[in-house]
Amino acid sequence: SAASDVYKRQVYSSILTVSGYLFPFITFPYVTRVLGVENFGICSFYDSILTYFTLISMMGMSTLGIREIASCKGDKDKLCSVFSSLFSLNLIATVIALLLMLGSALFVNKFQEHPQMMLIGAAKLLANFFMIEWFFRGIEEFQYVTVRSILVRAVYVVSVFIFVRQSEDYLLYFLLTALMFVVNAAINMLYVRRFVTLTFSNIRITNYIRPFIVFGAYQILTSMYTSFNVAYLGFVSSDTEVGYYSSSVKLFNILLSFYTAFTGVLLPRMSSLYHSGDLNGFNKLLLLSFKVLVFIVFPIIILSEFYAPEIVTIMSGSSFGGAVLPMRIIMPLLLIIGIEQILVYQILIPQNKDQKVFVNSIVGGLIGVIANLILVKELGSSGSAVVWLLSEVCVLTMSYYFTFSIIKGIPILRIIIKRIIYSIPLIFFLAFLKAEYSGVISFIVSCLVVACYYFIIEMTVDKKSTISILLPKNLRRNTKDC
Repeated sequence: SAASDVYKRQVYSSILTVSGYLFPFITFPYVTRVLGVENFGICSFYDSILTYFTLISMMGMSTLGIREIASCKGDKDKLCSVFSSLFSLNLIATVIALLLMLGSALFVNKFQEHPQMMLIGAAKLLANFFMIEWFFRGIEEFQYVTVRSILVRAVYVVSVFIFVRQSEDYLLYFLLTALMFVVNAAINMLYVRRFVTLTFSNIRITNYIRPFIVFGAYQILTSMYTSFNVAYLGFVSSDTEVGYYSSSVKLFNILLSFYTAFTGVLLPRMSSLYHSGDLNGFNKLLLLSFKVLVFIVFPIIILSEFYAPEIVTIMSGSSFGGAVLPMRIIMPLLLIIGIEQILVYQILIPQNKDQKVFVNSIVGGLIGVIANLILVKELGSSGSAVVWLLSEVCVLTMSYYFTFSIIKGIPILRIIIKRIIYSIPLIFFLAFLKAEYSGVISFIVSCLVVACYYFIIEMTVDKKSTISILLPKNLRRNTKDC
């Protein structure tokens, strides 16, 4: 049934998204300990630089591609035409990005310190273009994408443990990461022939240029308080500070993945519901998204704030103690960014509110640049964390303003306040436990206590608990007719 298909897609998307962070979760403690803070910081710096050229290459394709491909499923001729047009537009942008990257490698002194990193980055950039992941997400081929990604990532993990053995192997580690993209791209280009035929004879890119640029500008401006933080920190501070901040961000992204897994599958579904006029189904999934968000992020935020030193030591090693404060600063972003994802990716984008998305990005980008210039040079990695937090708060405020007329009937504030009230006894208990006991054992005990506490609250206090909603049979009922 349609509801059953929705649930399967959600499961595969969840597995895919979580695996994207689970495999780094496996390698991360090993890599940080082997490479050390400085060399890990070097890899993070060049990866942040590569992110900018990738943004120029892909612009808004990850969002535009999913939306446009999802809109023409069932029509093979239209699907081929749209795919070929989007692919051609993406190709033009990728050529421009490669030329800019080559020019930067030749004329920017900082990049000349490790020219091999820039060369490997160029290969990764090109492979990312051929990944065409937006196409498979658009046609909701989550099973294929999930299986392929897990297999390739498993090979990558094994390769890291085999070949990266000492701190001087940071270049090899960077190369293995790029090769993962190359292999994924090669498999995708072979598999895509089952669905479409690429042709350059009947392409129409004019209609896609504006949203391609708008969504791309949104991604680039958003990066002014995410990826730019790492790049700017690398220019005005040390590789060690970059290592601290990157470590805290990596841990944050791993934790955020548990919610991103849920929202990733809903973009094509929400777009389909809105354009078909099913506002009841649209609002139902919107409310479900908010409930799932607070259900997932509150226990994670509370545990991370209390046990940031233990988490950093377990994941990165004792040499990364400087990552503790940045981690504590950015952990509230789990809730802030989670709400943003709902407002932007489940409301504004499905409704083609491109201009409002662009305004969001301008506000966040300006705040990010200004705050970076003021805070980062003096505060280092902690300053970068504050910049990110401030920028996301501003973006959330704008997003809420733009979507207020749609979400005013959804009790978001009540959901959050109720969760805060539920959490007060737990916070006092954890404060007592942390004061009396410390270390890994205390952390493990606290994780078990938190899990049990929220499970009991959900099953006994809430009339309709999120746990029960997420059970397969109930999730199918909630997504019925979607």
